[in-house]
Amino acid sequence: MKKLVFFGILFFWNLGFSQEIALAKYAGGGDWYANPTSLPNLVKYCNQTINTKISPKVATVEVGSVEIFSYPFIHMTGHGNVVFSPNDVENLRNYLTSGGFLHIDDNYGMDEYIRKEIKKIFPTNDLKEIPSNHEIFQGPNLFPNGLPKIHEHENGRPQALGIFIENKLVLLYTFECDLGDGWEDKEVHNDPDSVREKALKMGANIINYVFKN
Repeated sequence: MKKLVFFGILFFWNLGFSQEIALAKYAGGGDWYANPTSLPNLVKYCNQTINTKISPKVATVEVGSVEIFSYPFIHMTGHGNVVFSPNDVENLRNYLTSGGFLHIDDNYGMDEYIRKEIKKIFPTNDLKEIPSNHEIFQGPNLFPNGLPKIHEHENGRPQALGIFIENKLVLLYTFECDLGDGWEDKEVHNDPDSVREKALKMGANIINYVFKN
């Protein structure tokens, strides 16, 4: 039933209706609400530069709710603990295998928790590093070296890790990068315009991948 709900809504997206994206709310104590200006700024940038028609109103959805099937793209972030209940796991698995897309952006401190929770969703699928020649790095903005570095955490290189189903990327985990910080209002982190532009361009590539596949 959940898959039918998702595909019914997908039909309307393909007719050119305004699309919507959402922020994931999860349990465990982590600050799922971090970076409050990031998604609205990304939506504005995408609508202005890659001709999307995304609603400026960004929803908040609980990962265990059927409401996630109303959104083709869900973004998840935070600095701390993440816990998916059995219902959350089943709901996310159904969503992702039905055509949904989840972008998880480690805002620093989430990594040790989120990898275990991803494994609950896909116990037989390993996170794989996405090569720099993957289409998510090719357009509409070219990133020949793969995921850009936005904020420094522990001198690690930025990594784009993914779960693929039938060769389609359905879950993207960005680590040692902090894309969401780069999408925030300039005064939040005082990043140079060049850094913010790089983050927004990479975000536009992710959105472009989701809506065209």
